[in-house]
Parts: sequence; C-alpha cells; structure tokens
Amino acid sequence: MGFFNSCWETLLQFVSISPFGGPGRPQYPLPLGPSHDLTVHPHHASPGFHCSYPGYEGWESCNGPNSRDCWIQRRGAKQPLWNSFNIKTECTGIKREYWLEVSDMKIAPDGYLKPFGKVFNGSYPGPLIEACWGDEIVVHVTNKLTTNGTTVHWHGIRQLHTNEMDGVTQCPIAEDETFTYKFTASQYGHTWYHSHYSLQYPDGVAGPLLIHGPSSADWDEAWDPILISDWVHDSAFAVFQQELVPPPPISQSVLLNGTGHYLCNKTDPRCVCPQTDPKCVGPSSYFTKTFKKGKRYLLRLINASTDAGFIFSIDGHILKVISTDFVPIHPYTTNSLHIAIGQRYSVIVEATEPNTPAQDGNYWIRTQVPTGCGNIDPNGSDERTGIIRYGSGSAALPSSTKNQFPSNCTDEPYESLKPIVEWLVQHPENNVTENTYEAGIDLEKTHGYQRWDLTDTPLWLNFSNPTILNLKNTTWNPEYCVIPYDYKHGWVYLVITGDLTRLEKTKRRIPAAHPIHMHGHDFVILAQSNNTYNESVDPQHFNFHNPPRRDVAFLPSAGYLALAFKPDNPGIWLVHCHIAWHASSGLALQILERQEDILSSIGTLSKTKETCGGWEEWLKTTNVKFDQDDSGI
Repeated sequence: MGFFNSCWETLLQFVSISPFGGPGRPQYPLPLGPSHDLTVHPHHASPGFHCSYPGYEGWESCNGPNSRDCWIQRRGAKQPLWNSFNIKTECTGIKREYWLEVSDMKIAPDGYLKPFGKVFNGSYPGPLIEACWGDEIVVHVTNKLTTNGTTVHWHGIRQLHTNEMDGVTQCPIAEDETFTYKFTASQYGHTWYHSHYSLQYPDGVAGPLLIHGPSSADWDEAWDPILISDWVHDSAFAVFQQELVPPPPISQSVLLNGTGHYLCNKTDPRCVCPQTDPKCVGPSSYFTKTFKKGKRYLLRLINASTDAGFIFSIDGHILKVISTDFVPIHPYTTNSLHIAIGQRYSVIVEATEPNTPAQDGNYWIRTQVPTGCGNIDPNGSDERTGIIRYGSGSAALPSSTKNQFPSNCTDEPYESLKPIVEWLVQHPENNVTENTYEAGIDLEKTHGYQRWDLTDTPLWLNFSNPTILNLKNTTWNPEYCVIPYDYKHGWVYLVITGDLTRLEKTKRRIPAAHPIHMHGHDFVILAQSNNTYNESVDPQHFNFHNPPRRDVAFLPSAGYLALAFKPDNPGIWLVHCHIAWHASSGLALQILERQEDILSSIGTLSKTKETCGGWEEWLKTTNVKFDQDDSGI
C-alpha cells in the first residue's frame, strides 16, 4: 500500500486470549514507554484495548467520526503530506501476543447438535484477534485434537518475508504440540483466521481478525467482524465424500457470527432447542443488533462459508461500500452486496429508519444464496438470518419488505471497485499463454476419484513433506502443481478460465463459479468476464489503470478471470478455489516465487522442521488410522 514509512520503534506488549474464548486482556502490566509515547484508542475496540506508537512526541490521533481517513498526525502541522500516517501510507507498531487451542467439541450454533465440531478456545466462531496497523502479531497455536493435526491460515495477510507462517507451507501441528505464528499487520481492516488443514474450518475452526486503522469514509459506531457461513450438521470430512461421488453436498443452514435458526423436527434427539417451542427453533435463533437513529454504523462482513456465496442486505437500508478485502476503495452505495467465499467488505449503514410505522422498528438482515452459488436446504432455513432493531424494547419478528435487487451468482460490479491507492499495471514478464489455467474435473482418477484441478492434475500434497522444505529442487512431483515464477520485478499475469477450450479432452466441464484466492499478495483484476476467453482479442480490453485489487475474486462459470501481481514476495503461494469441497478435491496450484530468494527472505526453517518432526513422531506412535483422502490444503 503506497510508499513505505517506518514510523516508530517496536514495544513489547502481551495480550492473551482466555482458553475459553473472548477477547484477551494484558497478562500483567507492562510499561508503554515514556510519557510522550502516542496512545490511540480505536473507537469500538475491545475494552482496555489501545494502539501504542512509542517515541512520537508531539503527535496525536487524528482518527474520528469525521476524519476516518487519517490515523495519526504531527500536532499543529500545516503540511499533512509528510506529517501524518493515513490511508496512503504504512507504519510499524508494537507486539501483540495471543494463545489459541484447537479442540473437538459438540456444538449447536443453529440449535441442532453437531457432534463432530472443532473449535478455537471452546467457541465458534473463535475469539477475536485484535491488533493495530503495523503491529507484530504472535499467536501460539496448540493442537488438542485427538485424531488429527491442524494448521492456521491468516486469510489475506501479506506474509512478506514470513512465508513459513502462512499455514499451508508446513506440516500439521501434532496432538499436544504448539506452533507459534509471527507476522506483521502491514495491512489494516478485517479478515478471518481458519484452519487450512483439510476440512476443519467447515466444522468450526475459524475466527475473526481485526486490524485497526484508517478508512475511506466516516462513521460513528463500528461492529466487530461478522462471519457469514453456511453450516453442515455432520462432520465435513464425511460430507466431503458427496463431493467426490456427486451430487454435491447440501448445507443445512446459514449462520451469522455463529448464530443460526434451523427449523428441525422437535422429535429429533439432535434438535437441542427448547421443547416448549412448537417449531423447535434453535436457542440462538436470530443474530440481532440495535441501531440508534441518526448514527452511521460500520459493518465488517466476511464470507466464511464452505460452499455458498451470499447477497447481504438489510431491508429498507442502503449500504455504503468502503473496502474490498484489505483494500480501501472510493465509496459507492448499493442496497445489496454480493460476497463470495473468503471475501470481506466494510460497509457503512446510516440508521435512517424508513418512515414505515408498521415495521415497529424491526428490519430483517438477509443473506440470500444466489442460484448457482451454493446449496442450502430450503426446509432448514431461509435468507432471513438477522434482525436490526431501533431500540431494544421490541422482541417481535420483523415484517419488513425485502429490497429489490438482481440475484445472479456474480461479484460486485467491476467498475464500482476503485482502490484509493492507485496501481498502474505494466506488460507481463511471463508467458501468459503458458500461465493460463482451466478449472474442471480431471477425467483421470487421482487417488481413487475424478477430482477438480487447475493444471494437468489435481493438487495433492504430502502432509509430511511441504514444498517449503524442498527449495533446492529443480524438478517437482506433478501432483504438487508447482508453477515457477523467478521474476524479480515488473508484473506477472495469471489467467484462469472455466470454458475448457484448451484442455477439453482431459477435463470435464462442470457449470460452476469459483471464488479464486491467492496467498501472499493483493492482485489486480485485469478482466472478469462471463464470456469464453479469447487470447487473441480479450487482452486488448484488459484494464491496466487502477483496476480492482483484492485477494479473492470470482471466476464466472464458463467465463474467465485475468489477474496480475507484483513478484515482490519470495515464497510458495497457493492459488485455489475457496469452495472448501473444491480445494480439498484439488482445485489449486502453487506459485513458486523467486525460489532462490525464499530461504534468505525467511531466515530459518528450524521451527518448520521441528513441527514436521513432531508430526512424523505422532504418526508413528498414534493408534489412529490415518488415511489422507484430500488434497492436503
């Protein structure tokens, strides 16, 4: 983001999370530096949480309800260009430390018992990890699962010079072992952390991550990040078998931040809701929030689904969209928002209650699944998943009317997503023809099934042999789907299609749209089209001046997605579909970026090797029968 400014020294501060969930508190008092150190209290942060920037005498916070684009500034300065840190700059903060524990747990977030849940710190979603722009984040993850390993991915985090902390470039953390993740919050905004080991996050191993910083529009109150997710009642590992042997899986309900409303039969012993309710709806019921008329509310939305995209809306209200993933954009307004899996949006909602007294101050929050964007059992739940109340006195269900909007399976309008910090894209360094890939079902069986792939074979990684421990390789197992990019400057282009015009004899086309996620980078979207890719014609229409930028973008069914990124982050970086069933099937590839620079960028792989040693020892000594049945991501 913009030019780099190293603005202050690092100061140690420990923040912990209780093993039973909830935001952390300082473990014990630590000095925050001399009295002239700057302390910033982000609005609507956790109680007692603050940002600390040591050594900046004469500086002050400039972030307020009417100046959200500014973060800190030199007191009394007349020229803000070099006297403030704002939406176009970067900075360095302090150290934040957290502890997470992954364990098995029976959970019922929608009122129906899931006996095979897996959670962080005894809760779903996991506890909020909170930091400030520029902080170093340290998270100690301990695996208490008795039958499997785990890893954690910090979705969308840049991981510059910390490739081994990405959660997919390591062996699984063995039972009772701990791996410590360390990385810098060089971006700001909100995202989520989740297991990137097999199919654990659909069973509950996910939580929100919030990095306080400036924003591109003004607001008064902010909500903590909201995870929107589809939900399956049985183990995702078992449900995955339906993906390998079609028809594809169907989810039972939709959750807003772990709160659902599943209509189940009260005679079903797994229906754990109150038996006094004739419909036997879940005890959590509906996600509910309160508006105060005249206030501007910042909503931080995350699609944390396994399979479903959503159209988010609030009856009778307008959404002002101000960021896509970690990228601030010029605000635009809409009455509904398409959110693909893995995508994040910040939106501002002005609480101007519509003049409709019959509504009694209650309005539905809707999370509609567009046709072709996922499979939800219509008998279990519907799109009404939350409630906005003006005032806290009412308990009535809303009778509000749904906003009118298209319900097609797509991304937000391309022309609406205009980054504040502009990038100008140059010609590619790579051969784009060779780096054009197709999403389809491989006709050859791989490990017993026909699987999704992007290259000539589905991705299949050996848990015990991560790519990062093979940096001296000159050849690769084809199932690792390694694509070398040894460019040290300029731009690299990547085109992914869904039409199978190049490799149609080896793949079977399945009409499906795919949310494509790239690790280690923000990428620009040069083009995104529902039409079949024409290599001779379409590049003439690519957008090179300030195109949309993010880390998850939608590949339309039978269309194409053209991306570009800067090869400035040596490492092994996944590009994969974020439909968990597809990723586990093999719809992914690995970008090997600047192979000779990776180890020097990281510094050491000692902790990675230690974790692999613990995993190998667990495999030898456990009584659990371990059979890998998915791609390894």
